Amino acid sequence: MKMFHTAASNIPNFPEFVIVTLLDELQVDYYDSNIRRAVPKQDWSNKITEEDPTYWERQTQIGLGAQQTFKGNIEIAKERFNQTGGVHVFQWMVGCEWDDETDKVNGNWQYSYDGEDFIVYDLKTETWIAPVPQAVPTKHKWDNDKADLAYTKNYLTTECRDWLKKYVEFGRSSLMRKDLPSVSLLQKTPSSPLTCHATGFYPDRADLFWKKDEEELHEDVVKGEILPNHDGSFQMSVDLDLSGLKDEDWGRYSCVFHLAGGQEVSKRLDKRDIRTNWKTNDGGFPTGAAAGGVVAALLLLTGCIMGLICLKKPPQGKVETLLVQVSSFGCSSSVISPLPFRHK
Repeated sequence: MKMFHTAASNIPNFPEFVIVTLLDELQVDYYDSNIRRAVPKQDWSNKITEEDPTYWERQTQIGLGAQQTFKGNIEIAKERFNQTGGVHVFQWMVGCEWDDETDKVNGNWQYSYDGEDFIVYDLKTETWIAPVPQAVPTKHKWDNDKADLAYTKNYLTTECRDWLKKYVEFGRSSLMRKDLPSVSLLQKTPSSPLTCHATGFYPDRADLFWKKDEEELHEDVVKGEILPNHDGSFQMSVDLDLSGLKDEDWGRYSCVFHLAGGQEVSKRLDKRDIRTNWKTNDGGFPTGAAAGGVVAALLLLTGCIMGLICLKKPPQGKVETLLVQVSSFGCSSSVISPLPFRHK
């Protein structure tokens, strides 16, 4: 479970403060300083009001309070770094991951300034780490607050886990589903690498690779990251260099998508299935090009957009990760108590 609080200054057309909650890379809720209210982003995230009817109203008040605190944190950071104006971003990321088989829990609580780590909580030593000299005063202050250190540890190991379990139960029908993707072969020009693109799969614990006969290829292959789609599903791609490929060997190659649990989709390399937006010598488009140009363009655009919001690739395996806004959740099993917002 991870939650992102982001305060920004002097960024045109971007809110001064944003809170985003994600559950296994699926957005659960949202708050920003323009709309000034917390809103659910999944139908099942409304289930929490069955136990707590005033939940979203309280989350709105928490967001309003955090907004002022984080605005002050930017000013404090600017003083520490001897800055005046300019564009600046201060971010808090907090959350936990839970393995439902071993019941093991791991937590993360850290702050960043202008894209670099500022101060990080070390759960093993129960102390704060200051990666930059400007954070040393904060480290000393927070390390001496034993009550707050104990609270931070308890939140990451207990309360956060309890909320993660609850969200997994609320969203079980969506989170436990298994969706296979559509797989396409895309190529910009005849000399470009061939892209195998899989989109619409869930969950993100998946692999996409090229193989020759029955052997997976590792040379002449470039694999992309798993990126989220707007509907909560995922996409990924893997490129194959065709420069040394002989015509008679084309049928020996295939692109294979493998979903956790064993389900697979395989697409054999066939020139007739390649979608492209390059023109033939007579000015026309080859087979598959009519749709291919649009698909390729959308692929490029989607990759750019998703690349901006894919902050961290989720862990592989059976660990369920909940990316949640900790200030939004008090992470107790019955009563939600907001986290304290602290000035640096």
